Amino acid sequence: MPGTDWRSEEAYSDLKKADAADFAWEWLRRDPDYQEDYRRLARRQRSSATTSHLRRKWGLTFSS
Repeated sequence: MPGTDWRSEEAYSDLKKADAADFAWEWLRRDPDYQEDYRRLARRQRSSATTSHLRRKWGLTFSS
């Protein structure tokens, strides 16, 4: 949504159809700590253990 006027109702028309997971993702992807964790993971070789740790830490998985 770069360049979009955040005050414009049209810019958010899709949110009328959004569910809780959609809102959660919009919040999470803007979180600076999540962004840094994701960048750190992207710089490393992605092993299943590091990916799993990121998912558990940020609530992106429902397994224990």
